[in-house]
Amino acid sequence: MSPSHEPLRMSSASPAPPTSVALQRWLIGLAATVVAVAICYFWIDRPLALLAHGHSGERETFARFTHIPDPFIPTACVVFVGCGLWVFAGRLLSRPMAAGALASVSVIVAETIKGGLKFVFGRLWPDTWVQNNPSLIHDGAYGFNFFHGGPGYASFPSGHTTVTCALISVLWIFYPYWRPFYAAIVLAVAVGLIGANYHFLSDIIAGGFLGTSTGWMTVTIWRERQYR
Repeated sequence: MSPSHEPLRMSSASPAPPTSVALQRWLIGLAATVVAVAICYFWIDRPLALLAHGHSGERETFARFTHIPDPFIPTACVVFVGCGLWVFAGRLLSRPMAAGALASVSVIVAETIKGGLKFVFGRLWPDTWVQNNPSLIHDGAYGFNFFHGGPGYASFPSGHTTVTCALISVLWIFYPYWRPFYAAIVLAVAVGLIGANYHFLSDIIAGGFLGTSTGWMTVTIWRERQYR
């Protein structure tokens, strides 16, 4: 049986992971994200959105990249239920199945948290997309409207980036050999969102941190249970 298909068993002999170090790294990442979002908000988001609008004729080309994460959420639901039924049947999860189950949990959790954060921040979109929403391009409107709610106030954080990074972060840990490919996927989604003027750069940075956090936390929680 190959290592990639070897059943995963819990071991009490393995040392506990350095969770305190992980917490420090996460807090550093959070601080870096806050600083990056602030810099983008004041100096980069608006000129970048105006630049993208100036190339609106190429929007459809960029928009194609934004469809990459479209199947992630429904697939995550199917994989999660499938893995659950597999375990209910008394079977052990192979490494690929465990990676799929954890990635599914990460995606579903990230999608839920993202919805709550969109309500909290209430950020306007770069352009007008739904229900004649106020936007930077259409009305010169820009900024956060905390706890406003509504589809016109849901730019931050980027849901596409959140879901993409929620999946990729788990695969990044389980199968590091493919990291250049994973990075290319995230970059393609980000470029598509900016080029199509669907999101500000700071939205994407925040979504990337959120999705990466859920994937990292999901795997860490699972590993902690394995070690104990």
